[in-house]
Amino acid sequence: MKKLVLMFVAIAAVSFASCGKKAADEAAKQADSIRIADSIAAAQAAADTTATADSTATDSVAQQ
Repeated sequence: MKKLVLMFVAIAAVSFASCGKKAADEAAKQADSIRIADSIAAAQAAADTTATADSTATDSVAQQ
């Protein structure tokens, strides 16, 4: 009987351990998604700034 109780306790411990890891993985995935979205937004802002500077340079050359 003690062996059965010990086995159930071991199974419960493994079950709780596997569930706890899932929450940490979800938090890591969300942090990665936020980091990637911020990188994309920064790259887009840089591209917009470059495009504006290029069009301004082209306009000023055409007017001369």
